[in-house]
Amino acid sequence: MADGKELLAVLWSGADVLRGKMDANEYKTYLLGLVFFKYLSDSYLVSAYDLLEDKQPDSMEEAQAVYEDVFQSEDRDDLLDEMKNSKHFILDPDMTYVRLLKEAKNNSFDRAGLQAAFNRIEESDELFEGLFKDVDLYSNRLGTNDQKQSATIAEVIKVLEGADLIHSEGDVLGNAYEYLIGQFASETGKKAGEFYTPHGPAQILCRIAMSGQEGKKGLQVYDPCMGSGSLMLSCRNYSDEPDYIKYYGQELMPSTYNLARMNMFLHGVAPENQHLHNGDTLDADWPVGEDTEFDVVAMNPPYSANWSAAEGFKQDERFMDYGGKLAPKSKADYAFLLHGFYHLKQTGTMAIVLPHGVLFRGAAEGAIREILLQNGSIYAVIGLPSNMFYNTSIPTCIIVLKKHREGRDVLFIDASGLYEKEKKQNVMNEEHINRVVELYNNRETVDKLTHLASFDEIKANGYNLNIPRYVDSGEEEEEIDLNRLSDELQSTNKAIREDGDALMRMFDDLTFATPETQAAVSRFIEVFREG
Repeated sequence: MADGKELLAVLWSGADVLRGKMDANEYKTYLLGLVFFKYLSDSYLVSAYDLLEDKQPDSMEEAQAVYEDVFQSEDRDDLLDEMKNSKHFILDPDMTYVRLLKEAKNNSFDRAGLQAAFNRIEESDELFEGLFKDVDLYSNRLGTNDQKQSATIAEVIKVLEGADLIHSEGDVLGNAYEYLIGQFASETGKKAGEFYTPHGPAQILCRIAMSGQEGKKGLQVYDPCMGSGSLMLSCRNYSDEPDYIKYYGQELMPSTYNLARMNMFLHGVAPENQHLHNGDTLDADWPVGEDTEFDVVAMNPPYSANWSAAEGFKQDERFMDYGGKLAPKSKADYAFLLHGFYHLKQTGTMAIVLPHGVLFRGAAEGAIREILLQNGSIYAVIGLPSNMFYNTSIPTCIIVLKKHREGRDVLFIDASGLYEKEKKQNVMNEEHINRVVELYNNRETVDKLTHLASFDEIKANGYNLNIPRYVDSGEEEEEIDLNRLSDELQSTNKAIREDGDALMRMFDDLTFATPETQAAVSRFIEVFREG
């Protein structure tokens, strides 16, 4: 079995080949794409060998040799039919990672062979359509000419030889891929907001959204702003039936959408459980087919993004029940929230990360918030530490929503102080995560940390959900002893007078080289005495 740390070391060393040629947001596409290709190719050869020999190969080279032999035999068509049915794609022997690695080692590698393999996989099934589109093997970033560009790719292929992607135990491979995504997010900085939610907020959000639904078989999870798919996949960690979870996700950026698709495969998600879509979540509703409501809605949308807020959206079923109000053009936060809430099952839970402004801004947002509160839809508000996310340093919050529950109270949790400071970001460790989830589950007032507010209390506050209105997390100031303070002031004034007298005696002892200097010093002494 592949050791997780060894696998991470090999995969991360692949980034060293590309670092310096391009920034992290670009080279992540190459490395993650090549890792995924190696996974597909190696798993393909191992499956073919198992079909032919009814056992696992001792090495990838052995699997390659047997596949090459059968590919030239009369049994070829039967094998390829089986492979197409089980793997959804087929590869010629000269398109496998093993063959391309051999060519890289003997300096005969040509990127055209790898491009042909990419094309074959993408054309094999709709499942893989456009998957490697962003891995541009002909980019000048890789080198100044054909030979140097091929040499760069060949070097990455050689480095990845040490990564055993087939015999990784449990979720080691998927976790390694997640680790790479996290490392790239750290290096990329603000651009990481497109594809990555840090570990702490992600685990809190998923544990809360999954709470009470851990044992459900065939659970449906939805993220309409899925990025790399990490939030949805984190829900697996809290399910008793992870192999049966169905994932529904949408992503606007094509390159990030492809990253999510790869991430699903590397976490072992069966093709029939992947329902991913490339599109604009707010512009056109999705999904609109058979499955449109979900047990879990987990979201980390772009904060205060622009959207059209066109009048036609007032007739859109997602937004039409909120007094004819739409989220402002310059702040789509409530548009994302209402979209997700519309797709939540009556028995489900939704958790969304948003900036604090959604808790107290007025106008249309205030009207929408008031209706949600009157309906009992907002279940909890959790304030997170600042500087948690790579794309913003502002503090954020998690809003938890439910449909048709009893009561309209809201639990407020101030978790702004539950973090450790690291190099670039504040980080919530397992102790902090567990504490927030414990406070959420207990649902009771805890001094300085939580407050369970009644609907009447919220109404009296004008439907303002700003956390400091409900949780006083400030430290009490020490009581001032006025008598002691008076004594200290008297002592200080005495010392000032004594020092002033001493300074004046020093002035009396001064001698002057010129009348001008004496006049200047005399004026200074006069001003000092007046002060």
